[in-house]
Amino acid sequence: MTGRDLIPFSVRCGLAALALVSFVTSRAVGDDAPINVLLITSDDLGLHLGCYEDPVARTPNLDALAAQSTVFRNAYVAQASCSPSRSAMFTGTYPHTNGQYALVNSGYSLHPRFRDQTIPNLLKPAGYRTGIAGKLHVAPESSFEFDQRIRVNTRDVVKTADAAAEFIDQSGDQSFFLMVNYSDPHWDRENGQGPWFYRDQVAGVPAKIMTAGDVQPFAFQGYRSEEHLDRVAGYYNAVHRLDAAIGLLLEQLQESGKADNTLVLFVSDHGAPFARGKTTCYEAGLRVPFMIRWPGLTKPRTSLALVSTIDLLPTILDAAGVAIPDHVQGGSLRRLTQGDESTARRYLVGEFHSHGLMPFYPRRAIRDSRYKLIHNLLPGRDVQSRMDGDPSISESRDREAIPAVFEASYLRFADAPEYELFDLAADPWELNNLAGDPAMTDVQQRLTGALRQWQDETEDPLRDGEVIQRFIRNAQARKIVQPPVQ
Repeated sequence: MTGRDLIPFSVRCGLAALALVSFVTSRAVGDDAPINVLLITSDDLGLHLGCYEDPVARTPNLDALAAQSTVFRNAYVAQASCSPSRSAMFTGTYPHTNGQYALVNSGYSLHPRFRDQTIPNLLKPAGYRTGIAGKLHVAPESSFEFDQRIRVNTRDVVKTADAAAEFIDQSGDQSFFLMVNYSDPHWDRENGQGPWFYRDQVAGVPAKIMTAGDVQPFAFQGYRSEEHLDRVAGYYNAVHRLDAAIGLLLEQLQESGKADNTLVLFVSDHGAPFARGKTTCYEAGLRVPFMIRWPGLTKPRTSLALVSTIDLLPTILDAAGVAIPDHVQGGSLRRLTQGDESTARRYLVGEFHSHGLMPFYPRRAIRDSRYKLIHNLLPGRDVQSRMDGDPSISESRDREAIPAVFEASYLRFADAPEYELFDLAADPWELNNLAGDPAMTDVQQRLTGALRQWQDETEDPLRDGEVIQRFIRNAQARKIVQPPVQ
């Protein structure tokens, strides 16, 4: 490191954004060495960025990256829970296929057949040097063949950027794959102030702290108690720290001289950790920011194509010139990144099983460009009533805190019917359930048929009611059940 450390932090973040704006995607595909890959993830980030039109977020660095990227507005994770979501990123398969149904600490892990079919393991034979910073959170971790596990507190934005720069520098002329997994804006209990807490600042970042008076209720919640808005403000402070971190990381990539030969992908592992978000199949849980900057290929643009994080592995392998295994359920986003929308899928699917072992509440969701269907496989069963300390569902009858327009949605969240159907164009936050409406019969039947076809094609074990009951019995007994891979 040089005089960079003498520049005030806020100024350096602005310079990082400026560097991103001036980035020119001039590299011709196939030139020089195989392309490097920088995969950046955030933990619990919904669409709370300026480039996704969030009214509160101030995210100049991610906005600058978006200006040089293909920005996908309709991107889903496979499951809105950390370990299952990341398993889909690493394998290009849905959790019900790869076996990581719930969090690692609940005992689930990848099926053995997928343990050597992850991004780092597939890139290493092609000559890539592989590294990861931050959490992996997919089991068994020993099966991931990373050349380097970078141990760093990713909330310390300078240390993380410096560690990444060291990895890139040490890679020399060897092509690299580096995954940087930021903990923000996940909650943090490190200071011992209870089970649910946001640290507003870490090492002085962000410089300006938001409080309850600076924010507004999330559009998908409407929940507006002062206590809750304090949590929302803490969340935005963590988002702003994430933005600063990515600015410094990309500044380091630029300084390395390798930016024009590095594919940069940014995505979150699922939506925000608030009721009707994380651990659900609602848009606020499944839908995430997703952007790709591919040197020599990217057409900076916004795409409405339906994409999924199961597309990450095939996209990365395609960029690296590595064959995509036949079992992969996603597809390369190369042509969409070039601006060719003819390859876009018609339907986008997400799922859920459980966060920990209990409560087990399996769901499947499918949407097209306008309509969305959720199939609750165990209707009426208790859901997780508090998501990371957010009491919105338990306090949803408080008329002072939640507007009446949200009342039915919270009651439905707590006691879900078998089917939920939404018109996302008219009702983007899924407040009005149209399932069973005679005027929507054709739409509901079409989406139901498409969902069943997807379940058949992916050999979803939860098509079988006995398998569902076996999951319940084993979860209650604190045992793990993993249906065999077909």
